[in-house]
Formats: sequence, structure tokens, C-alpha cells
Amino acid sequence: MVVFEKPHALADVPLHYCPGCTHGIIHRLVAEVIDELGIEGRTIGIAPVGCSVFAYNYFNCDMIEAAHGRAPAVATGVKRSDPENNIVFTYQGDGDLAAIGTAETVHAAARGENITVIFVNNAIYGMTGGQMAPTTLPGQVTQTSPYGRDTSKVGFPVKVCEMLSNVDGATYLERVAVNNVKNVKNAKKAIKKAFQNQLDGKGFSLIEVVSTCPTNWGLTPEKALEWLEENMLPYYPLGVYKDKFAEKEDK
Repeated sequence: MVVFEKPHALADVPLHYCPGCTHGIIHRLVAEVIDELGIEGRTIGIAPVGCSVFAYNYFNCDMIEAAHGRAPAVATGVKRSDPENNIVFTYQGDGDLAAIGTAETVHAAARGENITVIFVNNAIYGMTGGQMAPTTLPGQVTQTSPYGRDTSKVGFPVKVCEMLSNVDGATYLERVAVNNVKNVKNAKKAIKKAFQNQLDGKGFSLIEVVSTCPTNWGLTPEKALEWLEENMLPYYPLGVYKDKFAEKEDK
């Protein structure tokens, strides 16, 4: 009989996230994958500044805190220090990875670092009060774009998977979501593949998870899921943006 229970890799502590925030779902998926692959004792997570700043409290594997945006650089050092044994992942938000940490992300991918990046895209700066982020949608209202994001003045959102798909060193890029059961299952498959790629020495993998921020969007958790479906997914389509080894297998 299969029993639904907390993954061992997930610490038995309350999460600090706002009601309806999807970080908790993503944490569980990462923990389930660590359990299923049997790598808890080898895994080292890197958490930077942002809503994920307390991720070190939530996983039973070793965790390291990184400066804002620098998680891929820290992950590179940790992985290269013991490449045969260390399984390294970063857990980053869009205000971190796609803003101050853009260069770290691009160059880690360009170098083909054998790490796994979990990128949470909720189109806003969550922890600091709901300011416009690099991923904020055109016309989206935030604390710093009260009349909606004006692309003529501040430019367009950064589409991370599309951008990195042109970087030769990137191995596997997939955008997923956790707004319904089907998408949650697909998200777990993608996260597991990203970790398995690292175990197989295949190089840089990034999973972008389109997520909600009910508090800073000013919506109920239910309405936030609807807003994500209606607004974010058309702009950030789900799917595999690059899979080097699948391409080789197809040939």
C-alpha cells in the first residue's frame, strides 16, 4: 500500500510563505525527487536572497546561503570542489536569477556547469513588497509600476528559457507550472530529469517554474491561480526549450 507522507528530504517545520504561495509545492517536488534518487546525503542546495532566503530551514540536505544573485557562482565552486560526489542545486526567484544574477546564470550555462537550477518565476519581487521584476508582464500593475509596466520606458520581460536556449553550454531547459494537478506532475518529471542529468554528468539544467504570488498580486490564492493561467502562461508558454541529449537520440 502506498502511503502519502512527507518526503524525508523536506524538514518537518512550518513554512514561512504566504497562504497560497506555490513555493511550498515546489519545495515538496524537489524533496520528493531527492528521496526518489537517494541523493540526500550527497545533495547541497544553494539559496540566495529573496523569498527563498529561508530555504536552508526546509531541506534536510546541506544548504548554503549565497549573496543576492550569486547562487550559480557558489554552486559552481561547490560542484567543482568534489564533482564526483556533490549533487548541487540552486533555488532562485526571478528577482534574483533574472535581475542581479543574470550574468551568473548565463555564464554558468555557457560554461556547461554540471548543476541543477530551480528558477521560480512569479513575475514580481515578492519579499521586498511587490515591485516590478524583470519578468513582470507588459501592463502588469506593481508597487513600482502603478499604471502597469510600460515597455516603452522599462523594456520587455526577460524570458529566461528562451534566452538560455541560445547558449551552447546549456543542456536542458524546461518551463513548467504548478497551478493544477497535471502541471504539478509534469513539473516533478522535469525536476527529476534535471537532477538525473547532473547524476549522469550531462551538464547545466534549468527548470523554470511559473508560480503565483497572491499577496503581492492582491488576489486570493484561487484567483491567483486563475490569473496565472490567463495571463502568465500565454506570455511564458510551458514546454521543453532545449534538450541536447534528446536531440541526439532523435537523430
